[in-house]
Amino acid sequence: MCLMDSVVSLPSPDQAQVPRPRVAEILRSIVDDSGGRTTLPERLCRECVAALSVSEVGLALMSAEGPNGSIVVASASAARGLEELQFTLGEGPGVDASRNGRPVLEPDLLETPPTRWPGFGLAAVAAGFRAIFAFPLQVGAIRLGALDLYRDTPGSLSPAELGDAWAFADAATLMLLNLQGDDNGSTHPALMAAFDDRAQVHQATGMISVQLDVSLADALLRLRAHAYAAERSILDVAADVVCRRMRFDNSEKGSSTADRSWPVEER
Repeated sequence: MCLMDSVVSLPSPDQAQVPRPRVAEILRSIVDDSGGRTTLPERLCRECVAALSVSEVGLALMSAEGPNGSIVVASASAARGLEELQFTLGEGPGVDASRNGRPVLEPDLLETPPTRWPGFGLAAVAAGFRAIFAFPLQVGAIRLGALDLYRDTPGSLSPAELGDAWAFADAATLMLLNLQGDDNGSTHPALMAAFDDRAQVHQATGMISVQLDVSLADALLRLRAHAYAAERSILDVAADVVCRRMRFDNSEKGSSTADRSWPVEER
């Protein structure tokens, strides 16, 4: 299916706020902009920053269980770092928006209760952001992810900007659906890195589950906790586990440097 042809098939979260012509306009703009070497997700982020009063944009894939490590694109390094942190902690505006199917609008992070996102909120402020607006990407009950808008000044989105943000979320949803599978069922190269990251985290979680003899859910919690305590990306820690540079155990430290002579463990 052509990306432009799919506009009419997406149910909007709020039909009154998201006019179909605007969604089509966004998609047409990123499809027609073939100059340079940028991908469709990168162009969408660039258009979003230009159209709205935001500083940076992040786009991540998620499931019903929450973030899965698949960061499709971020407009700058600060946004990417916060997208990774949301996955590491399992908390944040994008996580809440995707899980609940509703936008999360925080016009002033300094006024946000610290208990809402204990780790993420402090990191976002430290990165220089004062407002965050997250929009779910979903079709019916199917959850694809979240579009996160970061701004370095406090303040709410105007009604017009809110409607435009929803339009970008709808456009991002259609774009992801189109990129995840073409007529031959193959995945577009623009998403391959994100899927590779997700697969590596899943593989590391399985290995940790075996090493500690715990459930997959508990293994993922240990992986997240270790990454946060070590101030590292969960993707980097997962890579160490998969490549046998790190092994989780029940020692006080919780892990040890891997010995490449370790045998492969099986259940």
